Amino acid sequence: MKKYKIFVACDTSDVNFVRKIIRDTKNKKLEIIPKFGLQFFYSKNGRKFLEKFNGNFFLDLKINDISATAKSAIKSIKDLKNCIYITVHANGGLSMMKAIKKEAKKTNNKLKVLGVTVLTSLNNITLKQIGHTKNVSQLVLKQANLIKKSGCDGIVCSAQEAKIIRKKYKKLFILTPGIRLPGDKKDDQSRVVTPFDALIKNKADAIVMGRSLTKNNIKKNIQRLINHIY
Repeated sequence: MKKYKIFVACDTSDVNFVRKIIRDTKNKKLEIIPKFGLQFFYSKNGRKFLEKFNGNFFLDLKINDISATAKSAIKSIKDLKNCIYITVHANGGLSMMKAIKKEAKKTNNKLKVLGVTVLTSLNNITLKQIGHTKNVSQLVLKQANLIKKSGCDGIVCSAQEAKIIRKKYKKLFILTPGIRLPGDKKDDQSRVVTPFDALIKNKADAIVMGRSLTKNNIKKNIQRLINHIY
């Protein structure tokens, strides 16, 4: 039986709640890795927690700045030896992504760099508001090409685009956020799919899940996820 990779979004600044999430999501059927975003990383105790955390984790910072600043950001997490994934935003451009990937190799040889495409909270309407002339699928494919050229280890995109990305880039690691269990609310997400559709139908390598797992009873939610996938 395949062991699917699930990144659990620890979207909180409460260290005790993070400990609970990590404890209650542990199981033998899934490969669970905690994902920490801006809220936790910027919090007073978040950075300290990650310095001492003895398990692998994913740092979702979506770095997007000039190349020199982006490289410095990677250098600044040199002490976080168990950080095995980090995100950069394709909006930063090819040179920035190349610089980050190069610096990541020097800083931590376990660190994989994932390029973020169009956020799952956006859709064709919001893209037009920003000023883009391409639709979501067109823009994601364009960004995927840059991510591949940069040497990054994988791509972050909606599961709705994962299928077309897989068709063009067969070996690229694909991570999909915007995942909800059947019947759960979309909340602030726009392009949402179920875990089954993302992993099995659309061939994603891994998924990110937050509220569908961490809201209410975490252990029951994990069991719902297992029942849904298998």
